[in-house]
Amino acid sequence: MAEEAAVRAQAETVRRLKQDKADPDEIAKEVAKLLDMKAQLGADEGKHKFVLKTPKGTRDFGPKEMAIRERAFKAIISCFKRHGAEVIDTPVFELKETLTGKYGEDSKLIYDLKDQGGELLSLRYDLTVPFARYLAMNKITNIKRYHIAKVYRRDNPAMTRGRYREFYQCDFDIAGQFDPMIPDAECLKIVHEILSDLELGDFVIKVNDRRILDGMFAVCGVPDSKFRTICSSVDKLDKVPWEEVRSEMVGEKGLSPEAADRIGEYVQLHGGLDLIERLLQDPKLSQNKQAKEGLGDMKLLFEYLTLFGITGKISFDLSLARGLDYYTGVIFEAVLLQQENEHVEEPVSVGSVAGGGRYDGLVGMFDPKGRKVPCVGVSIGIERIFSILEQRLEASEEKIRTTETQVLVASAQKKLLEERLKLIAELWSAGIKAEMLYKKNPKLLNQLQYCEDTGIPLVAIVGEQELKDGVVKLRIVATREEVNVRRESLVEEIRIRTSQC
Repeated sequence: MAEEAAVRAQAETVRRLKQDKADPDEIAKEVAKLLDMKAQLGADEGKHKFVLKTPKGTRDFGPKEMAIRERAFKAIISCFKRHGAEVIDTPVFELKETLTGKYGEDSKLIYDLKDQGGELLSLRYDLTVPFARYLAMNKITNIKRYHIAKVYRRDNPAMTRGRYREFYQCDFDIAGQFDPMIPDAECLKIVHEILSDLELGDFVIKVNDRRILDGMFAVCGVPDSKFRTICSSVDKLDKVPWEEVRSEMVGEKGLSPEAADRIGEYVQLHGGLDLIERLLQDPKLSQNKQAKEGLGDMKLLFEYLTLFGITGKISFDLSLARGLDYYTGVIFEAVLLQQENEHVEEPVSVGSVAGGGRYDGLVGMFDPKGRKVPCVGVSIGIERIFSILEQRLEASEEKIRTTETQVLVASAQKKLLEERLKLIAELWSAGIKAEMLYKKNPKLLNQLQYCEDTGIPLVAIVGEQELKDGVVKLRIVATREEVNVRRESLVEEIRIRTSQC
């Protein structure tokens, strides 16, 4: 049919434009045209064909996945609260101008929304810029907060490695004027605690400082105008070899080969206090004011991290750049070290699982009077962590409970629905997590099997004799032991028994 041929031709136009990386507005216009043609074709046929799938870079989470995810969230939130953080939330979209110009080369990944009601809006790219806007708008100069919410990036997804277009971030930030490096050290301690608690395997937390980077670029002969773009190239060193990064700097970004080679001598260095001391004596770096300040603070940071007892997992790494424009001082990134998993032939490799740093100028960009609020924070990459936990649990074949039900209210004979309903209402009123089967006269065997299948630890059985005696038969599913418990003591007995599970 001519209509179908026209749709195919339009689809080919869209494919070619995407391949050629044409203007996004032009692509959107042609996609809208294609959808309209498809809709008309569907209307002509009297039915609309569509594919049941989630959008690219997103996924559904079933009960099993959510149970694993909640475990991770619980560990992270527990750590944030242990360190005294309050919780906030902000809108999922911001004014476009709020997000513009804060992310360097990554700004192209921001999702812009159509003009709705006279405001140009964008989906939030991270939780840090909205936090800075929140501080400036509410004139807050001192807060320790955490925020767990979804963010959106128009990225090329790699879902097997936990890289999505819609994903959660778990952020912890300290805002306020404090003595140097104390809040920064606490952020690193938090990363160490969370990764240790989640038992993800061996990891290293790389640290650097934007001032050291900028000082290094200056002494290597990088023009001021190229600092940020060269910084973005250096940031790729954890994924590609130095030769490719050097080629990008020289070939694509116009840096002189001599400057690139000088950078290469520095960015391949990593170590601890000894390296910091060595660089403080470096004849070039020590003459640069920014680099000297950064190295002085890095030395102080390592002294605090030594007191926290975590320097064994910390590496001062001059290749760490973190491409976001808003960082002004210490930057850090936690990376899982590749390891052979005894259950899986391939090593689990998901790259960075946490990152952050100091951003002292970001709040001032929103404040009408330019008042600065120093900030430092960390973001935990929950999606990548979740990918590992999911793989591990699948390999171990551990049974995952998807509910927290403590007891199933069951009956041993027929015509006891009313008694089950009365008992379960009592348990719910007492705060006990209880279920029952939605049948008038379920077989006892079916009720017991339901507990086996779902992992419910206890069964409260009502029968004619139990009702006469004023007791409930409590069955421990794991051992099949049964005890008669006075009705008035049942709640307390369930609490005692489930606290031991």
